[in-house]
Amino acid sequence: GPGARTSPRTKQNNPNSNVFAGFCKLGIIIMLFVFPKQVESLYPHPGWVELDPEVLWSQFIAVIKETVQAAGLHMRQIAGLGISTQRVTFITWHKKTGKPFHNFISWQDLRSAELVNSWNKSLLLKVIHVIFTVLHFLTGSDRYLAPSFLTFSTHQASMKLSWVFKNIHEVKAAKKNNCCFGTVDTWLLYRLTKGSVYATDYSNASSTGIFEPFTKCWSPTLCNLLSIPMSIFPPVKDTSFNFGSTDSEIFGIPIPIMAVVADQQSAMFGECCFHPGDVKLTMGTGGFWNVNTGEHLFASRGSLYPLIGWKIGEEVVYLTEGSISDIGTAIKWAQDIDETAEMAKSVADSQGVCFIPGLQVSGDDPYLCASFMGLNPSTNRNHLVRAILESVAFRNKLLYDIIVEKVNIPLRTIRADGGVSNNSFVMQMTSDLINKKIEKPANVDMSSLGAAFLAGLASGFWTDKKQLKKLRQIEAVFEPQKDSEEYRPAMDAWLQAMKHSPHW
Repeated sequence: GPGARTSPRTKQNNPNSNVFAGFCKLGIIIMLFVFPKQVESLYPHPGWVELDPEVLWSQFIAVIKETVQAAGLHMRQIAGLGISTQRVTFITWHKKTGKPFHNFISWQDLRSAELVNSWNKSLLLKVIHVIFTVLHFLTGSDRYLAPSFLTFSTHQASMKLSWVFKNIHEVKAAKKNNCCFGTVDTWLLYRLTKGSVYATDYSNASSTGIFEPFTKCWSPTLCNLLSIPMSIFPPVKDTSFNFGSTDSEIFGIPIPIMAVVADQQSAMFGECCFHPGDVKLTMGTGGFWNVNTGEHLFASRGSLYPLIGWKIGEEVVYLTEGSISDIGTAIKWAQDIDETAEMAKSVADSQGVCFIPGLQVSGDDPYLCASFMGLNPSTNRNHLVRAILESVAFRNKLLYDIIVEKVNIPLRTIRADGGVSNNSFVMQMTSDLINKKIEKPANVDMSSLGAAFLAGLASGFWTDKKQLKKLRQIEAVFEPQKDSEEYRPAMDAWLQAMKHSPHW
């Protein structure tokens, strides 16, 4: 697109090809990513979003076998698995039988929305907030800066897990020592090892909203508040780590599991955002801005929240994250992602049409309804598509401005990935609005590459991050082409439309 410097897209420029070629001599690391779109979501009630655990498991195993076969390899050549999974989505199951008590409850599920809203407005939470503020003042300890539960969100697992204990009879009936909690990674580890490994890693644990990133432990304070037994949580291990081997009956031979990592943190690692100030923008089903804050943990600030990026031995890297919901869903609804860019460019503007996304930047209003505003008799499909794409860029701008204001670290390189980063209109407009250049890699599935990098480090295939940086391949660089003020009238109209949409 305009303003983008591109390099030829060839098989040799694909970083995944380099990884596969490198491992062929001594074995291979299979790069896996469990895409939510590969497993059909279930909607048993309005606002509920679930995944069938058996369907997820069967498709997961099928992906591994198909990948090995397509590469012309045998299972005995596989050196290890690096697994990146969707975060926060969780399940509970019986420790002795391994039988799930319910389907996976997705991070997108809104069944706890009313509970979240009531807690966030409660006097008790305000009192707890004051107590933590006083403790921080008296002790000077940063451990009181970032308790994850001072602001609840529907995206977190905490309130939904509380709902499970209150509403699912099988969970209530099971003795607390017979109930296991796990995000997708934990459950896959459990199944791959036929119950011999029950664990998660720091990146997945810190994403749940139940694990405190500073103390690096599951939060007893939160669990007491929500009546969740501490015994249900798995041990937390390093991200790049030998978790054990798969049961030999599954693939014919045991295969070491060398890394387990949450998808956004994995994408950060795959993009080689190793330095404080490095920024990763993932635009897939949702949008995620992540800033590497190094060894410094920043407290939750409005729509930004702290996470553990990864832990490798003594190294712990923290991130600050902000999220935007339903980016890819809206664009896919309109048309194929690549085609929408050309449709949007075919008109000078959206002709006053504004697209209101399903959720605002903060995700605090689960009742906000997706809608178009400003329709008129001359509005055509291209105007509607442009309005949708503009809304993505506008939301990127809002969140970027919050990051600049709240994160006291000079921002360095901005690297984009995810399916929507293939849309040149969104990429160019975002670059214009934030007045920064944005790099796009040759392969936009950074989550699987990050898992492979982490597994390769654990297995000794790579010895340090410098080797990983050499594998990066940039396909395009989007540089600012317009003054952001040229978008001011359109963005002001969009912001005004947003004000009319809350609490639908």
